[in-house]
Amino acid sequence: MSETTEPTLRWQEILDFERTWGRGAAGKGTAVRERFGLSPARYYQLLNRLIDHPEAVQYDPMLVQRLRRVREDRRRRRFARRLA
Repeated sequence: MSETTEPTLRWQEILDFERTWGRGAAGKGTAVRERFGLSPARYYQLLNRLIDHPEAVQYDPMLVQRLRRVREDRRRRRFARRLA
């Protein structure tokens, strides 16, 4: 990871958190604030940058690929709504 990204342990913690958090579970924003001291928006900005790094793929390839698919699906839906 570059010097401008979160320290190594931080990005690993983010991936670990994302792996263990239940889908659709209520209160994720609160958990993100308590654990990382970040707003949910900032957390997702970091997460989206993080999953583009090769180190993240090496750390947890299945999780990163799943998160990339989810991100791409959301982008496609947003784009389709704009065209509609």
